Parts: sequence; C-alpha cells; structure tokens
Amino acid sequence: MKKFLLALLVIVAALAAYVATRPSEFRLARSAVIAAPPEIVFANLDDFRRWEAWSPWEKLDPSMQREFEGPSSGVGASYHWVANEEVGEGRMTITESRPPQRLAIRLEFVRPFAATNQVAFELSPHVAGTTSIDWSMAGENGLLGKAIGLVVDTDELVGADFEKGLAALKQASEAQAAEAQSAAEAAAAAAAAEPLPEGAQATPEGVTPATP
Repeated sequence: MKKFLLALLVIVAALAAYVATRPSEFRLARSAVIAAPPEIVFANLDDFRRWEAWSPWEKLDPSMQREFEGPSSGVGASYHWVANEEVGEGRMTITESRPPQRLAIRLEFVRPFAATNQVAFELSPHVAGTTSIDWSMAGENGLLGKAIGLVVDTDELVGADFEKGLAALKQASEAQAAEAQSAAEAAAAAAAAEPLPEGAQATPEGVTPATP
C-alpha cells in the first residue's frame, strides 16, 4: 500500500511539474468578412444591449439575468450577467472605443472559475461596402487553466463559439445594411418623383431653379 501511495505521489508530482511548464499566456482569434459598412458592424459591438442579437452565449440560458451599467456605449459601458453553469457569471467592460475601427473589452469571469481576459475587435474596410473583422481574446493561464488545456483544445472550443458569433453578427449587420440601402433608395425615388417648381429644370448636377 505504501509503495502504491508513493508511486501515486510521484505521478501527481510529475504531472504537476509538467503542467507548470505549459505556456502561461494564450491568444485565440477568428476573422470574417461582412457585407456591411464598418459603422453598422461597429454599432452592434459597441452597445452591449445589441449583443443579444448575435452573441453565441446569449441563447444558452433563456433565464439569464442581465445588468447594464455606465453609458449605453463606448468606454465605461459595462454588462454583468448571471446564468446557468454553461454560461456562468461575469462582467464585460469597454476599455477602448475607436469607432469604427477598434473596440477593446475587459472580460472578467466569476464562475465557474475566476479569470480576467482581454477581448478586442479590429475592423477595417475590405472592399466597397464591406468590413473585415478580427475577434480575439488573450489572457494568462493559471495552473487550473494549464491542466484543462492538456485535455481540452481551448482554441478549438472557444474558437467555434467565435465563429458562430461572427456568423450571427454578419447576418444581423448585413440585414441592417440592406434595410438602410432600401430606405435610401426609397427616399431618392420619392425625391425624384416630386414635381419640379414651375420653370425649373433637372440636370445631372441637380435641379436648376427657374429664372425670374
């Protein structure tokens, strides 16, 4: 029995030593191209109240409790959630907002385990009317995080959620862009249909008023 316990202790010590050698820092990221202007995409990120429409975690607990603090958007805006074990509890706070290019967030987990990570969204024009977006998360792994990393591919697991979120963000933003385009076209058509004042002429440069 003593030999078994000693062998078990040696194995545990060796495993702990190996876990301790694992990288302390991590970073994962996913990218997408969205057929909508950066201004529309950024607006869906900068206001936490809009995350319910695209965040992959918002649908995992119908009874999730949400609390918004600070301004409605931009630096200082904060979002606290309490949900089931699958989503846990945590808080997001915007630490940098440069519309429509960059958004940085401090992500604090309370449960199932405590951790603080940095999240960033980088946006740039891709081709006419579209946006290239990079979504990243970086932080440090404690001993527990390193141990979990031995059996769980965090990049694959969380990356899959990022991909779902970007797909939903793409759908929401492109629908908004199409709606805005339709509204602009309808307004232009209505303006073109208005009768010109007597004596005025329509030209490629606009309407030439009547000469007195």
